[in-house]
Amino acid sequence: MKKTRKRYSADFKAKVAMEAIRGELTLAELAAKHGIHHMMIGGWKRQAMDGMASLFDGGEQASKAEAEAEIEKLHAKIGQLLVERDFLAKASGR
Repeated sequence: MKKTRKRYSADFKAKVAMEAIRGELTLAELAAKHGIHHMMIGGWKRQAMDGMASLFDGGEQASKAEAEAEIEKLHAKIGQLLVERDFLAKASGR
């Protein structure tokens, strides 16, 4: 029988990570409270703490990553168009 992974929403992860950051309960207690493994909570806590710095940098890194993704997509499209042009030039007998 195939097991499927449980997917947690970003809101749930943020809520649990904030509880872990507050430190009112241990990771084991939080894991028992929410019915998840304590290692997941530790990972979410680490992600939240690492991501907090990006909240204050004005979103420069996010826009930079989006720009790089757009450039990569455009380079792929240029390559596709070059291949199509060469194919059609050969097919037309030029």
